[in-house]
Amino acid sequence: MSRRTMPQPPGYWFGNAPVPAWARALAGVYGAVIALRRRLYRMGVLRCHRVGVPVIVVGNIIAGGTGKTPLTIALVERLRAAGFQPGVASRGYGRGDEAQARWVDAGTPASEGGDEPVLIARHTGTRVRVDRDRVAAAKALVAAGCDVVICDDGLQHYRLRRDLEIEVIDGARRYGNGRLMPAGPLREPAARAAECDFRVVNLPDTEGAAGFGEWPLHLQADGALPLRGGRPRPLSAFAGQRVHAVAGIGHPARFFAMLRRHGLGVVPHAFADHHAYRAEDFEFGSELPVLMTEKDAVKCATFANGWFYSVPVVARLPEAFWIALLERLAEATAARAGKA
Repeated sequence: MSRRTMPQPPGYWFGNAPVPAWARALAGVYGAVIALRRRLYRMGVLRCHRVGVPVIVVGNIIAGGTGKTPLTIALVERLRAAGFQPGVASRGYGRGDEAQARWVDAGTPASEGGDEPVLIARHTGTRVRVDRDRVAAAKALVAAGCDVVICDDGLQHYRLRRDLEIEVIDGARRYGNGRLMPAGPLREPAARAAECDFRVVNLPDTEGAAGFGEWPLHLQADGALPLRGGRPRPLSAFAGQRVHAVAGIGHPARFFAMLRRHGLGVVPHAFADHHAYRAEDFEFGSELPVLMTEKDAVKCATFANGWFYSVPVVARLPEAFWIALLERLAEATAARAGKA
């Protein structure tokens, strides 16, 4: 690892290290707060808002990345193919002014729109709205003509009433030690997963399996795209070579492992999630190809050189998943029509 490597989650989150007493104490306080918050929503003291069209939330129960963005992109494309006009609501973490709501398109700088919303807009061309207030973002999408709203990373944002919930699970790390933050990685108790309509497990190519009631997700990466333009290269073209691998995502080790499975000699450089890159971050001391996730690449185009490559991934799920999801969406749409 380089000196720029960011610290990983505490060893007790996903390992066998003992949990400090202070973390267990704070986890108890955190658990009480989130339980009270949910109770207030159920009692109607805190209000949930409908926006007039079905809302699909893609999220996770643990802190950190699990593969939500590739799934959101696949969801947009499949809904559009089914005749819907989907839009995406996101907070837009990592952008310069998170207090400012804005539309995001393929030409929006990541510093203004957030890396994940810009990536979604570039892949799909769909309407993307970033706003700390996801209810306001969803309403803006509906006003712009969207007939279904996908909320990217909004499982705990209960102000926005949802029709379908999709939990995305890291197939390697699962729920770690099963404790609430900061004693563990859980944003909510693990039992919360049972309330989700679909549970999607992000599985490595050669490890693990989906459990009962879970849908397998594979992120397929076949090529590398030069950031300065030019023809894509298959990952096999880098097999047996040393490369600098850059990842500023929730779980960088997943990206590094994927490259190793393709036979690359990985020199890993892990950065914080949503890291704002500068040219100095890439002064690695050796001229090797630099391969990075698409989420990182959208922030590096202005200073990239001919050594920089983006590695796109495509979310693959069983056809039965899409059939089941579209059926549930049709039921939600019919139920809304009946209440109108």
